[in-house]
Amino acid sequence: MAKTTLITGASSGLGAEMARQLAARGHDLALCARRTERLDELKAEIAAAHPDVRVEVRALDVDDHDAVFEVFRAFRADFGTLDRVVVNAGLGKGAPLGTGGFEANRATAVTNFVGALAQTEAALEAFRAQGFGHLVMISSMSAARGLPKNGTTYAATKAGVAHLAEGVRAEMYGSRIKVSVIYPGYIRSEMNERVRRVPFIVSTEKGVAAIVDAVEKEKPRAQVPAWPWVPVGFALRHLPLPLARRFMG
Repeated sequence: MAKTTLITGASSGLGAEMARQLAARGHDLALCARRTERLDELKAEIAAAHPDVRVEVRALDVDDHDAVFEVFRAFRADFGTLDRVVVNAGLGKGAPLGTGGFEANRATAVTNFVGALAQTEAALEAFRAQGFGHLVMISSMSAARGLPKNGTTYAATKAGVAHLAEGVRAEMYGSRIKVSVIYPGYIRSEMNERVRRVPFIVSTEKGVAAIVDAVEKEKPRAQVPAWPWVPVGFALRHLPLPLARRFMG
């Protein structure tokens, strides 16, 4: 029986590629994002490649918190159940603290943390009613340790959402509600397409394949791709700051 996976931020980047790869595995999809024309194009692409897969799309800005609940409830009504929710939508804007970039930092904090909180609440509402479900939180390797400069707020939000999901796992331990926290390293996407010199970066397809593999196995946490991000993550957490900064850019 096909699983139904809801993905936020599905119009481009990691979200869109996750939809493609999960469709190839036979999953039905509930896709939402702000840019509905992109969602419609993705739905048509998946329908042509995988005609047996059901895809429903809806507009959603995760900063509209009431809409998050409305859209999740509507998708659950469409499919009957939501087997998995991937909390993926986010921003990468930012500026060094104290340099006049508060609005960019605030927008990233609200979207990446408060928006993720709303999505997690809406997902858990469905999972508690069903008695089962799989919450997937897309964090970042930047959550391993605070980042300097433009990455400070972004890294803080990704650490925050990881702890949010870990708290859900602690509460739901032993139940049929599972939680995975995914820590992607540098994966090429729309968010970083203008950045040319990025260490260890992999293609969207390769990076998302590692994400999807971890998600399908319902791993509690996964640093992806495993090489080099498992050892880099260890280094970021444990090296003295002067050495750790070399990994931070």
